[in-house]
Amino acid sequence: MTLTLALVQILNGLQFGLILFLIAAGLTIVFGVMDFINLAHGVQYMVGAYLAAAFTAMTGSFAMGLALALPAALLFGLLLEVLIFRHLYDRDHLAHVLATFGVIIFLNQAVKFLWGAAPLSVPMPALLSGTVTLAPGMLYPVYRLVIIAAGFAVGGLLYWTVNHTRLGMLVRAGASNAPMVSALGVNIRLLFTIVFGVGAMLAGFAGAMVAPILSVEPGMGDNVLILAFVVIVIGGIGSIRGAFIAALLIGLTDTLGRFFAPTLLRAAFDPATASQTGRAIAPMLIYVLMAAVLFFRPTGLFPARK
Repeated sequence: MTLTLALVQILNGLQFGLILFLIAAGLTIVFGVMDFINLAHGVQYMVGAYLAAAFTAMTGSFAMGLALALPAALLFGLLLEVLIFRHLYDRDHLAHVLATFGVIIFLNQAVKFLWGAAPLSVPMPALLSGTVTLAPGMLYPVYRLVIIAAGFAVGGLLYWTVNHTRLGMLVRAGASNAPMVSALGVNIRLLFTIVFGVGAMLAGFAGAMVAPILSVEPGMGDNVLILAFVVIVIGGIGSIRGAFIAALLIGLTDTLGRFFAPTLLRAAFDPATASQTGRAIAPMLIYVLMAAVLFFRPTGLFPARK
């Protein structure tokens, strides 16, 4: 094991964590502001990947496909909010879970009907298909660096929007006391719709960005949704800063755990057993991290101020 390999795994962890942040950011805002449990948030990530694949195939350009996929993901999220989700806001969390789980099943079958069950691939943009030398003997894919840069840029933009703009002020006020904000003349229903649409677009953006490096297939958002909920639990519900830091922690813990666990276990086991045991233990580390955070900080690392 060399320092170069460790640095590559750290970058992989950052990339994975920032993708989780793009998904979890919308989820934590919707949950924190609207008190709405949206299990269908993962399928919006999947839909973003399919939209990017479809528009890229249609235009022959990934940049154009991405530019078209973002507003399409926004419109799709708004459509779901108007047709289904806004009718559930006044109901209990069990109704949220059951209804949004039904949306997951419906949309997973819908993409199979439209695109088939076989995985789709999105060609890597030619301009971003190479590697860059970060250090002597350390090459890293340019596209993965672009994902990292995009994640940091979106994180900074969201933090500025939520904490330093009038819209962000209304979102924070709505999270604290929605009836009072409505009584002051703010259209709280429109505010909730905007919040939901932005969250859907962020999830779609994450799906579109990973489309060139992962298979686009039905159900691809299901496992990511679980990790997104872990992110908002660790970071604190409704907190953009908490989601950002928690996503990076989870991304690094998962990636470095899968890399280091087999190596460390070789001191006690033979290589085959160490590799098998390490692969089994590594996915558990993020849940151990969540349990530890909840033990010491039950509201998360950076809970939203009320």
